[in-house]
Amino acid sequence: MASDNNNERPAPDGVLVDIADYVLNYRVDSALAYETARNCLIDTLGCGLEALEYPACTKLLGPVVPGTVVPNGARVPGTPYQLDPIQAAFNIGTMIRWLDFNDCWLAAEWGHPSDNLGGILAVADWLSRSAVAAGRPALTMRDVLTAMIKAHEIQGCLALENAFNKVGIDHVILVKVASTAVVAGMLGLDRDEIVNALSLAFVDGQALRTYRHAPNAGSRKSWAAGDATSRAVRLALIARTGEMGYPSALTAKTWGFYDASFRGQSFKFQRPYGSYVMEHVLFKISYPAEFHSQTAVEAAMTLHGQLKAMCRSSDDIASIRIRTHEACIRIIDKRGPLHNPADRDHTIQYMVAVPLIFGRLTAADYEDDIAADPRIDALRETIECVEDPAFTRDYHDPDKRSIANGMTVTLKDGTVLPELVVEYPIGHKRRRADGIPLLEAKFRTNLARRFVEKRQRQILSVSLDQAALEAMPVHDYVDLYCS
Repeated sequence: MASDNNNERPAPDGVLVDIADYVLNYRVDSALAYETARNCLIDTLGCGLEALEYPACTKLLGPVVPGTVVPNGARVPGTPYQLDPIQAAFNIGTMIRWLDFNDCWLAAEWGHPSDNLGGILAVADWLSRSAVAAGRPALTMRDVLTAMIKAHEIQGCLALENAFNKVGIDHVILVKVASTAVVAGMLGLDRDEIVNALSLAFVDGQALRTYRHAPNAGSRKSWAAGDATSRAVRLALIARTGEMGYPSALTAKTWGFYDASFRGQSFKFQRPYGSYVMEHVLFKISYPAEFHSQTAVEAAMTLHGQLKAMCRSSDDIASIRIRTHEACIRIIDKRGPLHNPADRDHTIQYMVAVPLIFGRLTAADYEDDIAADPRIDALRETIECVEDPAFTRDYHDPDKRSIANGMTVTLKDGTVLPELVVEYPIGHKRRRADGIPLLEAKFRTNLARRFVEKRQRQILSVSLDQAALEAMPVHDYVDLYCS
């Protein structure tokens, strides 16, 4: 058996170097990117606040060892916790992702770039408090927005042409990579150190997607991104000590990531790193539902109103046909028993049945008490998904990036309602004018869950003012969210 025994240390893989150079040298000059990042920030924090209403989430939060106090530690919004930056990143990241309601990016790979805020905000807050304690200037929220833009870009550009899902790897690998890169930059690592940190992220063990799919769908999918962004903070801190990296972590024959984990493929890239991803990111505004179903849920809500106007209800439905794109079928087309909320919010049949029956879809609708309604499973059984190749093409088209679903309802008396097609969900860039007022309303609702009216006004006053937010010290902004 031939072996590759050349022990010459190679130059670092170009993919690692390109990311490091982008983090260190790219100047973000897009006003649209910063405005979108501000909207992303408030939406993401709002999602975390809503998640605090769910004990299944809050039981995972807090310090590893109860009672641990960290001087100048990072604070966790909506809670009394002040933690080391690694555990704070896990807490914030878990809150953000728990209800599947934060932003989304869909391409060859899927994911939620705002998951990186767990590591970004934790490190920025810790660095700011430490700086002030030492008499140095704090980081500002513009630094946080810049890090968000760059993390979105790294995760999103890697996702455009590289389907980690097709080799069984969960998309949170991209959270770990993107968070490692930007956090390393925030910590002041130089080019070689950032490359080292990135190599550590790729040689790390990667999560499998099995917790997102039948028959194993479960709640790890709600804390997997928190785990990834916190792991990124740990790896960046390890690299800061001068710990060595692995220059051909991707390309090493047999043992590198490409051969060992990516079936011998190398990464492909559609565009250079800039600010494209933040500018085009998808917001989940109206419904806490896996994003490939968002337009189907919109259609179901409209059809609920049509049935009501006809003096009909979901009880009169004989069958439903959903014309959709390939990714939707691969991820969320599911039959059989659904075992928990994480299972239900990744099943298009469930996410369509609930609004057709009740005229709504909220996070609470995935809980056991609602799922016990026999009408839901009965209606689920009537729903068939079929791929439309044109929808799949438009999904991958960089000028469209549609997430189309078409729904045809047949009633028990033989009446067939006209197909209702929704191509772009309310959170799509093409619908920003309609979406942003609703995003702000969602933020107001989430603030009201945790804070008295005076504190809500304080948070809104700075959060809706681009210049005021960018100028504010990070720790002062985070303190607004903490008791």
